[in-house]
Amino acid sequence: MKTALIKTLIASVGFMTLFSPLRASAQLIPQPWVSVGSNEGDVTYSVGARALDLGAELGFGPDGSTGVDVLKFLSLPFVSPYVGLGYYSEDKGVAFSGGVQVRASDNFFVGGGYNSVRGFNGQLGISF
Repeated sequence: MKTALIKTLIASVGFMTLFSPLRASAQLIPQPWVSVGSNEGDVTYSVGARALDLGAELGFGPDGSTGVDVLKFLSLPFVSPYVGLGYYSEDKGVAFSGGVQVRASDNFFVGGGYNSVRGFNGQLGISF
């Protein structure tokens, strides 16, 4: 009984350490970014922000379409992959997205991703 309790405590502390955020205070301040991309020869744009491993992105796609994507980030020490789901006007419908953001310095990050409506894109953002 005593051994099982000790193993459970050790496993619990290990999982808490593994999944705990690295910089909790920094996660409360949104991290904005801008993005420029291309889809079938059309230039696409977006602006987004991230806080608490969730993000939102307002995108402008081809044929005057506009949409919003909701993103979920996985925070790792220097890189943050993400996946997202959005909806766009002009009969573009549901959009799927995914990508990665990489910390370039203490105050800047760069990224790249793909959105099924806006195509491939590059990102530049600020970390406060």
